[in-house]
Amino acid sequence: MKFGVVVFPGSNCDDDMIHVLGDVVGASVRKLWHKEESLGDLTTDDCIILPGGFSYGDYMRAGAIARFSPIMAAVIEHANAGGYVWGICNGFQILCEAGLLPGVLLHNDTQRFTCKNVYLKPATDQSAITAKLDQNKAYKIPIAHAEGRFHADEATIDQLVANQQVLFYYCDESGQVTAETNPNGTLRNIAGICNEKRNVFGMMPHPERAAEDLLGNTDGLDLFTSLLASTEVAV
Repeated sequence: MKFGVVVFPGSNCDDDMIHVLGDVVGASVRKLWHKEESLGDLTTDDCIILPGGFSYGDYMRAGAIARFSPIMAAVIEHANAGGYVWGICNGFQILCEAGLLPGVLLHNDTQRFTCKNVYLKPATDQSAITAKLDQNKAYKIPIAHAEGRFHADEATIDQLVANQQVLFYYCDESGQVTAETNPNGTLRNIAGICNEKRNVFGMMPHPERAAEDLLGNTDGLDLFTSLLASTEVAV
């Protein structure tokens, strides 16, 4: 699997992601500028990453302008053809704005930017980025966002839960999902979801910021290795 990391004006996690994918994971990875209109040699066996940051300064609404960048037509086509797309933080916001994932990300209930380590409980093994995770482990992954409160109507939330499209819940260190462990007011402690076809993933926490011994935490690395291991089996 090869990776393409889309860079929008205001992206600030693109180089972090490229470093982890290339230098830590050992995958082939390259940048994709937001004004490009194709994904080049990347195929549906490959993964497009929409990284974190503040695309277009988060004007209007986080992700609302980036959704109309020229490259997004190719990203949407890639996803609709079954290719993998993974949006992290601002990338998750963009995926929702583009209609590739349901719901929307609203301002945190605190009305403040939140940057801290949180714990995530995998909610399913029915996705490539969670298939190889320990379903009983609480993964420590940092968040850094002002608009991370996932919201959708109750019917949509019920469907996401029933279809095992919820990827992660915010939890405590022991894996307990409680109101106190909800960092932003997100509905039902949801931290990440996927689409019905399970090839488009969105999550607010940053696994690329927890993927090296140098940082004192490698919990995030497991999501990348799960993706690679799961897709190798599928191929």
